[in-house]
Amino acid sequence: MKKSFPHQFIAIEGNIGAGKTTLCNMLEKDFGANLILEQFTDNPFLPYFYKNPERYAFQVELFFMTERHKQLQEYLSQRSLFQEFTISDYFFIKTLLFAKNNLIDEEYRLFKRLFDVLNTTFRKPDLLVYLHRPVEDLMQNIENRGREYEKDIKPEYLLSLQNAYFDYFRTVTDIPVLIIDVEGANFWKKKKQYKQIVKLIKSEDYTLGVQRRKIKLKEEAV
Repeated sequence: MKKSFPHQFIAIEGNIGAGKTTLCNMLEKDFGANLILEQFTDNPFLPYFYKNPERYAFQVELFFMTERHKQLQEYLSQRSLFQEFTISDYFFIKTLLFAKNNLIDEEYRLFKRLFDVLNTTFRKPDLLVYLHRPVEDLMQNIENRGREYEKDIKPEYLLSLQNAYFDYFRTVTDIPVLIIDVEGANFWKKKKQYKQIVKLIKSEDYTLGVQRRKIKLKEEAV
């Protein structure tokens, strides 16, 4: 039986390979959420970027920003009478974090001017959830899913993205940010792990700013 979430708009964030899209799909299936999934495979510059980031960074980030903006405008301007809440596997601020990490200073200044104009139209999530995994975990997940265009991702790049997220979290004071440590977790296979995550997301106890939780990895009985 589907139960209500106390948060109407939840954004699930995380590094590449953290499991954010998998979690969003599971929540949509179990709780009937209005689901927003980033269409990252549509970015024609992405495979080239992982091979030559300096050459293709601006193109890949500009494409992502315009596509995310178009998608969020479409979804967040509609309100379904039959779905209790909306869940997204990204937050628009991700656009700026990745750009700051990937662009040179001159490109970033131009990019930020465009971002600031587009960002004024979006409501902020009622809860921002960040799935945290160490880089070793991320690399293993990326290898396991076997996407050809991700084979050139380096650990150093994942670490730089992780640092960009945490630098941003230190500045957040207007929404609750829940960092869930899922190191070693396979919540798509382990029901008890998944239930722990759901319980954390459904909690109403969070204050503005950052709070951190860790799920237990106790094996389920066969």
